[in-house]
Amino acid sequence: AATSRNHRKVAASRCYKQKMLTPDTLKNYITQAMPCSHIEVEGDGQHFYATIVSDEFNGLSMIKQHQRVYAALGDRMKAEVHALSMKTYSPEQWAAKG
Repeated sequence: AATSRNHRKVAASRCYKQKMLTPDTLKNYITQAMPCSHIEVEGDGQHFYATIVSDEFNGLSMIKQHQRVYAALGDRMKAEVHALSMKTYSPEQWAAKG
């Protein structure tokens, strides 16, 4: 019985590890859904920090820019991403930032 319990724990652990989101995977999700001239993503598998530069942000408020990223991620924001903190810029804003 103890062996059976240990086997289930190992199996559950493997399943969890397979579902853990990496910064590179999150970066790919974003870049597949919207053009980015610059993107950096860091994180620990649950909490992520992104800097995103995209032409799609031209003329949009910061809130609208963030909503565009959330829309690009779709249901992944509910299922895979626990928390995403981001800084978004149009190319002009990014260039002015230096």
